Amino acid sequence: MSAAPKAELSTRPETVERAALSCFLITKNEADRIRPTLLAVKDWVDEIVVVDCGSSDATCAIAEELGARVIHQDWLGFGPQKRFAEEQCRNDWVLNIDADEVVSAALAQEIRTLLESAPPSSAYSLRILDVYPGADRPRPWADDYRQPRLYDRRVVHFSTSAVHDSLELAGARAPCLKGAVLHFSVRSIEDHFRKSLERAHYNAEHSKPKPRAALRLRLVTEFPMAFIRYYFWRRHFTGGLMGFQIAMSAAFSRFVRIALMLEKAERDARR
Repeated sequence: MSAAPKAELSTRPETVERAALSCFLITKNEADRIRPTLLAVKDWVDEIVVVDCGSSDATCAIAEELGARVIHQDWLGFGPQKRFAEEQCRNDWVLNIDADEVVSAALAQEIRTLLESAPPSSAYSLRILDVYPGADRPRPWADDYRQPRLYDRRVVHFSTSAVHDSLELAGARAPCLKGAVLHFSVRSIEDHFRKSLERAHYNAEHSKPKPRAALRLRLVTEFPMAFIRYYFWRRHFTGGLMGFQIAMSAAFSRFVRIALMLEKAERDARR
């Protein structure tokens, strides 16, 4: 009588449950553009948390309609506000987006695939591509910036800087995913100028004091260097006249910030 055949050893990996993912946003008066932002993530993330600092429009109502958990928190500064928001999430893995950003379908699938197994890194950077007013896609060859936005909050956190909303990576690498986030930040050129000047005033007020000699030098170099950075390095030159205007507005904002910081430093020195 022949022996029973031996059972073959399975070479298939054990099934790993996909890591649950929370998506969080900080908002104020984003009713005109938050809907596509939330629609792009609501069907594949496990939770959406919106931390609002006092919207007077329908931002919170739209967020709740689309299934987000809305929490009010008075403004704490860019870093602290996002730190507060990440702490409200129920899951360890979190995705931070802004209310004017739309996660592309390609990036959504890439993130879902990544979380189906144990991710090798505790943080991942995303490609953020600006979309001009009236357009539905980035300009040719757009490559605006890359930021760590997908991370394990047990390891990585947002900084407590009132000026910068950046992650403290604790030495972790943050490899960049291939998919893109579409950034609809500019409602109009007028809106871009207004926001740029508001941010310049805010940053000048909350930035750490710097030596007057350094500020005087930067007063001369800041605008041309910033324009080169935005127009050529970030490739707004491919955006035609609109790209030129965006680069000029962004560079002028940098100049205003330095001018205001210098004015404050000179005033403090006279006291």
